[in-house]
Amino acid sequence: MRALRSALWLRSALWLRSALWMGVAAVASAAGPEVTQAAAAWPDSFLSRVEALALLQTLNAELLSHDSATMTLEHWCGEHHLAASASVTAQRIGGVDRQADDEQRKLLQVSSNETVRFRRVRLFCGGVELSEADNWYVPSRLTNEMNAQLDSGEVPFGKVIRSLHFRRHTISATLLWQPLPPGWENGAPITFSGSGLLQAPAAVLEHRALLCLPDGTPISEVVETYSNQVLAFPVPPGSSNSVK
Repeated sequence: MRALRSALWLRSALWLRSALWMGVAAVASAAGPEVTQAAAAWPDSFLSRVEALALLQTLNAELLSHDSATMTLEHWCGEHHLAASASVTAQRIGGVDRQADDEQRKLLQVSSNETVRFRRVRLFCGGVELSEADNWYVPSRLTNEMNAQLDSGEVPFGKVIRSLHFRRHTISATLLWQPLPPGWENGAPITFSGSGLLQAPAAVLEHRALLCLPDGTPISEVVETYSNQVLAFPVPPGSSNSVK
């Protein structure tokens, strides 16, 4: 019976979320890019927390079921109107160099003498920072043009190597934020914020994955940390779940 009540709660929340998205699309279209790029406040309510959890699990499932995180984020950005243009760009972070350790070299199937390069970027959709990615890749398994783009450009890794038809193999996927506490469906107490606004940590989801060529040869290991800005869309005015 408790499991049934939990399922009914989630089904109701998902139905309401679909209705809310229709309102978001209409408001964003009428208001223009200034509104679509702004992160609206979410009320800290039980319903908001159920919706946030459903959305994070949806994004998690999308990432798990597609080879390119960049393409997944572009689809997410466009579907949820996070920016006027649903195009993900990379901002390279300089001055950071993390050498591949023995475990990573074994995972990448490279010797101790073979070059493994490191690249850290932040991925943006418009002005919204969606994630930060650490990337250890084997340059000898990429083309010269790809290496040149990665050395000097701001293009996301997935777009640079897209022509290789790579495959993504997830090593781990971790929700870094649980909007609802364990046992919530059994009546476990929920601690709401004193401000009345839903407060999420800066990082909400982390994926670690191995990118391989179609023949199974590893080319890259990535650790992607997704920010709370993946939920940076407005609550429709007039919604019963909006901030008063």
